[in-house]
Amino acid sequence: MKTKILFFGQTRELIGLSDIEWEHLPSTVAELREQLSHQGDNWHYALTEKSCLCAVNKILVNDLHIVENGDEVAFFPPVTGG
Repeated sequence: MKTKILFFGQTRELIGLSDIEWEHLPSTVAELREQLSHQGDNWHYALTEKSCLCAVNKILVNDLHIVENGDEVAFFPPVTGG
C-alpha cells in the first residue's frame, strides 16, 4: 500500500506538485524528509526548512513520528491559505 504525501502553500510552490504517492516506508518523518529531499534542490530546500511542518493523518507530528504504509502525510508552512 502506498502512502499519499500532500504539499501545501509555499512547500507546494517550491516542489511544483500538490501530492505524490510514496512506497519507501515505514520510516520516521525525518527519514521521509531526507528521502524526499533527494528529489532535487527545490525539494531539499522546501522540506528541510525549519519552519516546514508535518501532519500525519491530519494530526500535527514531530520528526520522530513513525509513518506507516497507507498514512496520509502533509508538509506545509506554518501559515497556509486557500
